Amino acid sequence: MKPVVTPEEAARLDAGSPVPVDVLMDRAGHGVARVAAEMGIGYGSEVVVLAGRGNNGGDGYVAARYLAGRGAQVTVRSLGFPKGDFSPARRAATAAVRSGVAVEPLGRPDRRWDLLIDAVFGTGFHGVLGEALHGWTELSVPVLAVDVPSGLDARTGEVRGPAFTATRTVTFHALKTGHLLGEGPDRCGRIDVVDIGLVDGRAELAVCEEEDAPWPRRPRTAHKWSVGSVLVVGGAPGMTGAATLAADGALHAGAGAVAIGCAADLQPVYATMRPGVLTATVGGGSRLGGDPAPVLARSERYRVLALGPGLGPVESGFVEAILDGWPGPVVLDADGLNALDGVSALARRRSPTVITPHAGEFRRLTGEAPSYLAARDLAASAGVVVVLKGNPTFVLGAERWVVVAGGPELATIGTGDVLTGMIAAFVAAGLPVETAARSAAYHHSMAGRRLFARQVVTAEDLAVEVGRRSGGRR
Repeated sequence: MKPVVTPEEAARLDAGSPVPVDVLMDRAGHGVARVAAEMGIGYGSEVVVLAGRGNNGGDGYVAARYLAGRGAQVTVRSLGFPKGDFSPARRAATAAVRSGVAVEPLGRPDRRWDLLIDAVFGTGFHGVLGEALHGWTELSVPVLAVDVPSGLDARTGEVRGPAFTATRTVTFHALKTGHLLGEGPDRCGRIDVVDIGLVDGRAELAVCEEEDAPWPRRPRTAHKWSVGSVLVVGGAPGMTGAATLAADGALHAGAGAVAIGCAADLQPVYATMRPGVLTATVGGGSRLGGDPAPVLARSERYRVLALGPGLGPVESGFVEAILDGWPGPVVLDADGLNALDGVSALARRRSPTVITPHAGEFRRLTGEAPSYLAARDLAASAGVVVVLKGNPTFVLGAERWVVVAGGPELATIGTGDVLTGMIAAFVAAGLPVETAARSAAYHHSMAGRRLFARQVVTAEDLAVEVGRRSGGRR
């Protein structure tokens, strides 16, 4: 788990640290210089450091001093000498000058350097970069940003006007929320977190890593009904693939028995498409809707209900009656979410519920712009786990997790249905719902990444790739 903190929390940790600020700044600047060396900067390299007047600029002066000691030709272009006669940043600047680092006014970029170190503004920046910096943001050289690329809001990831785009970013103690939100992932490049001796702090989010994403294990005496049973209800005409892919996701994630609950006319279709998936009649004709009793009657046999993939347009009363009557866990997705008239039916449930909206579904459900903050509030008010799908994906309940492993390779039809089935399977196998949701989101993303290394990602192949990974974990 990697903690993610707000800029305000980072400032509080800085201010409350028993370690002298000069020591913290020296460690930070040394970390920047070390990453610059990893980028190939050494003897004879030409480096320009853009330094602001605050502590971020002080980190830049320290980095300049260390790089000059390695034989690099370092010039600091300054927005003004650091504020305060006795400030740590001013002492860092003085030490850099005494070591032979040239300091000049900012001016305009007048040549090409091997590296630009952006130490202009740190995590406290808000607003728009001054015009004097605009030309520097367009310079075609590798950029190493200190804490955040200048012009990026470290709280929200917003950019208002010109901003630096870094090849790499060095930040301290922990990731900041703006590294992961908005334009942060596009502006920061590779992010290196450097330990400078700060401790603890209240995490706003936690990045899910492999050790945070357990895979359910099967005991020696397992049988198909004991390791988890899932009923997928959905798959209207023209959307039969959605329910099939959710069922595939559940099977490849380890569920022992999976059924697709569909209208009577579609049972032969599913039986032909997936002989390893059971079918259950939960509606007449070719469409679902109307009487929820056939769905609820299956609750004694199936541990978890995945409701919504390919469900098609149904009355809100049908979905809400199922949510009210199903006694076990529910994973609600796609048309199941779209059928809801607000969130009251979610709040009424007393059994575990996971919802998996993408941005559009979240907006339709809540009337709010999709964000982790809005999703956090929904999770708290409705008593559900919210998996807000996107890049990154947020998993929000009693805890606040973010999954950053996924990428644009997952932007293809059906991958969300696979995720729904995976979550249902993990819950059915006995994982707590929050653990199941973040584990499924993580392994779904990693499967996409592995598959993309070999081929274009399709939802069918993604489900198979999930199963390949799971084999050694049972």
